[in-house]
Amino acid sequence: MKLKITFALLISAFLSVQAQEISDTSFGKGMINFVAKDSSFSVAFAPRFQVRSISSWDYNGNNYGSPEHNFIVRRARLKFDGFAYSPKLKYKIELGLSNRDISGANQFNRNTPRYILDAVIMWNFAKNFELWAGQTKLPGNVERVISSANLQLIDRSLLNSRFNIDRDLGIQLRHKSNLGGNFLMREKLAISQGEGRNVSEGNEGGLQYTARLELLPFGTFQSKGDYTGSDLKREAKPKLMLGVTYDLNQDAVKERSVLGDYMFKSDGSLYETDITTIFVDAMFKYNGFSFMGEYAKRTADNPIAIDTDGSPTGDIVLTGNALNLQAGYLFKSDYELVGRFTTLEYETVTSALPTKQYTFGVNKFIVGHKLKVQSDINYTTVDGNKDNITFELGFEVHF
Repeated sequence: MKLKITFALLISAFLSVQAQEISDTSFGKGMINFVAKDSSFSVAFAPRFQVRSISSWDYNGNNYGSPEHNFIVRRARLKFDGFAYSPKLKYKIELGLSNRDISGANQFNRNTPRYILDAVIMWNFAKNFELWAGQTKLPGNVERVISSANLQLIDRSLLNSRFNIDRDLGIQLRHKSNLGGNFLMREKLAISQGEGRNVSEGNEGGLQYTARLELLPFGTFQSKGDYTGSDLKREAKPKLMLGVTYDLNQDAVKERSVLGDYMFKSDGSLYETDITTIFVDAMFKYNGFSFMGEYAKRTADNPIAIDTDGSPTGDIVLTGNALNLQAGYLFKSDYELVGRFTTLEYETVTSALPTKQYTFGVNKFIVGHKLKVQSDINYTTVDGNKDNITFELGFEVHF
């Protein structure tokens, strides 16, 4: 009897293998790429995940103490994109599954996990014009808009973690024009809710307005290389993108514009103040060398949150500025060396101390950003004093 059952299972497994469909897709091009027979829609599905180990040493005044080790699934995501009805109407859906992706439940999202990262449609309604609607990244600093799958170092800089404007719900208008020769100009405008992603309960405070201008004097990068880390395409000619972003979050209710904690008063209402964020950045690539530079500045009309009785609530808008400089060289062996320097300077009202971080990284690209191993070491000082050393080792798999 056992023999018959085993044989039946083997036959079933064999038939299953024979029935599998052979697809013409390949690793890194999406696990599924489907186009309807009548060309009325398409869908591409690509899961990805990042795993890393982290070793951290804090300076205790005399030496760096015993390390703290941590192993995490930093990101685990499901991405769907394609077009609906017409190739001029594209869409993107990206869902997060890791703890870091879905954390942040609160009363404004019905205390539910924040699974949705992107849910946006993009309509090319006229030549060189696109209208976006839904939840996606705002046109902020270049480092934030680069996908976490395409980063040159394991994670983004301290500038980004303190001052970026992240994702939000709203609409965006995008346009591009040729200024002569290869000179390209892109304009991006956004009006959004101003509270970040997955907010479902009303619209606290006012709206957020974002404008970004980009200049590409030497033409477009290969494979959208202005928004990917490393010069994997080894640009044959110098390519440069210069960008500037202005963002105004009117009557903002969070400590870091669309991020951070809500600023509550004792009666349960929210403190509101206008928050302005400015970014100036650049991306340059040529023959394996890449450089990215960013400057960020955040100000607030009244950064100290005031309670109903006129006393401080304890919440303070994180105002200040930051500089991030990053460069790398990709060898023909697909190994890359990367260096980064970041400074943070906060306004006195925040009581936060100035911070500097020095980062050195080594990458090995196996199938570009789709399959890679990365490592880096970070040395951080606070107010000129030793603070922390962190070593990270991780890999990315992106179907």
